[in-house]
Amino acid sequence: MGAKNVPDTVFVIGSAPHSWLFPRMAAVVHHGGAGTTAEGLRAGIPNVIVPFVLDQPFWGARLKALGVGPDPIPHKSLSADRLARAIQIAITNSDMRQRTRSLGAAILSEKGTRRAVEIVKTYFGEPATGN
Repeated sequence: MGAKNVPDTVFVIGSAPHSWLFPRMAAVVHHGGAGTTAEGLRAGIPNVIVPFVLDQPFWGARLKALGVGPDPIPHKSLSADRLARAIQIAITNSDMRQRTRSLGAAILSEKGTRRAVEIVKTYFGEPATGN
């Protein structure tokens, strides 16, 4: 979508790191890819998922089941009214917002890379040293 296709009330930016942008949002609307979903959860904000293909419907359903996002909106069913309702739920449902904050805090505390290294060492041992 080019900047010429949106009204003046929409701010268009070329790119911004999710890790910087998402914590500044009340909620995030996206396609539901695994990486974007992880960043939204890590930020501790509700995710509104509009899935298109592959694993995206799974992530939308999973977030709904966890109570950290409203019902996903399949892209073929997307309308301004449905999106507005989903965003309204995401930004006003205090239980959803609290669950998402708690999940985000848990994700941030995981130290995932450190744990992955521990698991690899458990199965494969320390790396060989020397020439």
